Amino acid sequence: MRAVIQRVSHASVTIEGIVKSSIQNGFLVLLGIEDADNEEDAAWLCRKIAGLRVFNDEQGVMNRCLADVDGNVLVVSQFTLMASYKKGNRPSYLRAAGHDHAIPLYEHFVRLLSQTIGKTVGTGEFGADMKVELLNDGPVTICMDTKNKE
Repeated sequence: MRAVIQRVSHASVTIEGIVKSSIQNGFLVLLGIEDADNEEDAAWLCRKIAGLRVFNDEQGVMNRCLADVDGNVLVVSQFTLMASYKKGNRPSYLRAAGHDHAIPLYEHFVRLLSQTIGKTVGTGEFGADMKVELLNDGPVTICMDTKNKE
């Protein structure tokens, strides 16, 4: 699993002109899934996201996690995170998991993250043409890949 985590003041996902989800203060997580990913990867990533200390404390130091700031999360599936760009200029998405594997694992990840942070997690819609709006706060953007745990 590959995730791009952005600290946001607000973020939303719109599908066909209708806002599906929106959050204030928290993380927008763009999530890519490949066939080799599993529930263990989801659990590791959820723990890392929930514990990520990138919110400012009273001294302006990034020392607080989501729970400390009552933060929210919006998760958007993004198969393009699995792109290979080694040959030519048109990316290949062969590493991206197919729907049969990716959808259940994406849904599991969202449920697990919701349980981990104790709040409902906003989502996009898997496979939909989504318009994502955000105000990156900082900017703070962290990339995580479960294939690089150590």
